[in-house]
Amino acid sequence: MPKALVVGAGIGGIASALRLRKKGYEVTVVEANEYPGGKLHAIEKEGFRFDLGPSLFTMPHLVTELFELFGKNSEEYFQYKRKDTICNYFWEDGLRFTAASKKDDFIAQAAKTFDEPHSNISRYIDKNKQKYDITAPIFLEKSLHKLDTYLSVQTLKSIFKMGILDINDTLNETNKRFFTNPKLVQLFNRFATYNGSSPYKTPGIMSMIPHLEMDFGTFFPKGGMHQISLSLYKLALDEGIMFNFNEEVQEITVLGKHVTGAISTKNTYKTDIVVSNMDIYPTYRRLLKKQKAPEKTLSQERSSSALIFYWGINKEFPELDLHNILFSEFYEQEFNAIFNDKSLFDDPTVYINITSKDNPTDAPEGTENWFVMINAPGNYGQDWEVLKVKARQNIISKINKVLNIDLDKLIITEHILDPVNIEKNTSSYRGALYGAASNDKFAAFLRHPNFSKTIKNLYFCGGSVHPGGGIPLCLLSAKIIDDLVPKSEEYD
Repeated sequence: MPKALVVGAGIGGIASALRLRKKGYEVTVVEANEYPGGKLHAIEKEGFRFDLGPSLFTMPHLVTELFELFGKNSEEYFQYKRKDTICNYFWEDGLRFTAASKKDDFIAQAAKTFDEPHSNISRYIDKNKQKYDITAPIFLEKSLHKLDTYLSVQTLKSIFKMGILDINDTLNETNKRFFTNPKLVQLFNRFATYNGSSPYKTPGIMSMIPHLEMDFGTFFPKGGMHQISLSLYKLALDEGIMFNFNEEVQEITVLGKHVTGAISTKNTYKTDIVVSNMDIYPTYRRLLKKQKAPEKTLSQERSSSALIFYWGINKEFPELDLHNILFSEFYEQEFNAIFNDKSLFDDPTVYINITSKDNPTDAPEGTENWFVMINAPGNYGQDWEVLKVKARQNIISKINKVLNIDLDKLIITEHILDPVNIEKNTSSYRGALYGAASNDKFAAFLRHPNFSKTIKNLYFCGGSVHPGGGIPLCLLSAKIIDDLVPKSEEYD
């Protein structure tokens, strides 16, 4: 039986391991941390449970299909429910908007709240779906670096429709063409942050991202986001995949133009296939130091990072839901600070995620577990201790203004995660959440492919390579590798 080694037990790594196992490979996953899941991790503190990483769950079929691959009933491992409310939005002038998950309800309520013609909103949402339908089969589900991707009838049909993708305009310009109310423009501009980019730089094609929430829906996993990675980890164990934790891979070994295995802090592995789930930058700089690196790809602008405060709050807030956004009054300046000044803005947009709304045991009775995040630049050597103190004050000030409370008195426990520790804990270069930013219309083509062009049987998955960051795209990266790797009986 041919062997495969996966470097890193992030969501993309576990999914790749499962797909390789299904193909008949003997699979070992080597992980530097003591737990699986990468950014999809959790902590418990003083009676509060916090998901540390991604907080938004869409496209659950990409998770459940991994169980179905092995003939398993996914519900025996993993349960989730669809949310009726996508997100609650707040502005300092008192305006509040609850985004309904049903498209018709969203359109009707948005038209009324923002005084926008019903037809404009409907047209915008329909066009977003068109963009997704055109691009997903090419940009998300296939390798952009294989010729046969471009020779299919589907691709040729899509190329003739490229004019509607708004790739020559920014997301902000695209949104302003549809809407006159700046608050509604701001609401749809925020979707640039789903791939760690700026709406004033990323192309208008990114307006397809809201389609993932409105047509596919948003969901909450029973037990929290960490259950996504834990359930897949359990499936992997049940299918005979070996996991070696607290073990750091130091080198991917290559002989001639073929990968031969890896050397770790504890073992030397001889394998037929290697998949790196590590960020592409440290993969080359640390694990492939003897190989020629794709310098143009590695020098791409990094995506945004995050500064997150995990607070136990000694009160319940019925006006808040699972997802909540408190918008900055100066949105463009906020992104300018993040991407140009590499600093934090004094009036940040604040995201509050509260899983105890759907999983009451995540917080003691009468309290809530707040995951409070602002977008941040990557780690470029800033004084993060100073930045964190100032950001904490600005975040609390924003929340106090919008919710008319005195938050300081309600915080009974605190944990903080900054770009420095994101980089340290997950090997994400500069703490970038999504690898390279998408602040360029050619960004999709500049991402590293899911295979090595020079080393046979070396593959790459996860958020820093094609098709991008976030849970769905990481899972799709594993699916693309599945298409590239031969079955075990066909292995050469």
